[in-house]
Amino acid sequence: MTGAALGFVAGFLISALLGVPAIRILARSGVRQTVSEDAPSRHSEKQGTPTMGGLLILAGLTVPVLFDLLVHPEHLSALALLGLTLGFGAIGFLDDFLIATRGRNLGLRAREKLALQFAVAAAFIIWLAVTAVPLRTTVVRFWTDIELGTAYYVLGVLLIVGVSNAVNFLDGLDGLAAGVCAQIALALALTAYAGHGLDWLPLFGGAVAGGAAGFLWYNAHPAQLFMGDTGSLALGAALAGMAMIGKVEVPFQFYSFVPWAALFSVLIQVSVFKYRTRRYGLEYARANRAFRRTPIHHHFEELGWPETRIVARFWIATAIAIAVTVAVIGR
Repeated sequence: MTGAALGFVAGFLISALLGVPAIRILARSGVRQTVSEDAPSRHSEKQGTPTMGGLLILAGLTVPVLFDLLVHPEHLSALALLGLTLGFGAIGFLDDFLIATRGRNLGLRAREKLALQFAVAAAFIIWLAVTAVPLRTTVVRFWTDIELGTAYYVLGVLLIVGVSNAVNFLDGLDGLAAGVCAQIALALALTAYAGHGLDWLPLFGGAVAGGAAGFLWYNAHPAQLFMGDTGSLALGAALAGMAMIGKVEVPFQFYSFVPWAALFSVLIQVSVFKYRTRRYGLEYARANRAFRRTPIHHHFEELGWPETRIVARFWIATAIAIAVTVAVIGR
């Protein structure tokens, strides 16, 4: 509990204090948001807002973790999870940088981004498989233990990449991804198993939440700064990695109800559109989509909901998902 609180306060202060100079530097450097053509028309007003604000979140996480390592060298295993987070942040940074320099929403190709994500996730999973950390076990805790054997590691790679992209899809409204991920990170910090040399895990989760909260200070509507893929990819990887190390993989799926909804709404939309195009033709498919627009938060925008209402209700949905999961499943 103390570690989570210290991590949160440190992460928040670092992220929040760096916010103003970061916004100025990013704006002067021309690192500004390029709104996707697929976004609702009202998003045109967001064009030109500084992006790559995920750097604030990464700073709010990295500094407390490295300081903790100076005080507790035995917490060396934290570097693996930090490396996973920074690795995904670097992929997002490269994507954001290419978009900013090209002046249009054209960064890494989807297959290039996925290939890099799988490579970084696989490196982390290899560490998890060979490290001496006691919690490298393949057991997943639920109402009863489930032994998955080597399949656990394959599923682990898919989990990291999947959650990272789920958060990436969720990052579409002011304050949405940051607020949701801050809650999930705090839930992981307080429920993940932190014994057997993993006493750094609550501090790590608290720092992730604090960094996201500090960024949220500037990302709340109307946003002065966007996190970009630099932040969204890193946040998703950090959360998935924490869940695996802390042996709360199953509760984590329920904590992450909102990010998964964003991801699966896109998959459903694409699948239904392709099916109806083959079966009934392109015009019918365009007129009969599963959702008005995806990810799911854009569907509610098309229904006329104000952006702030959508964000608030998705935050509430996350809080309810965490509370019910802890009450029913526990950690």
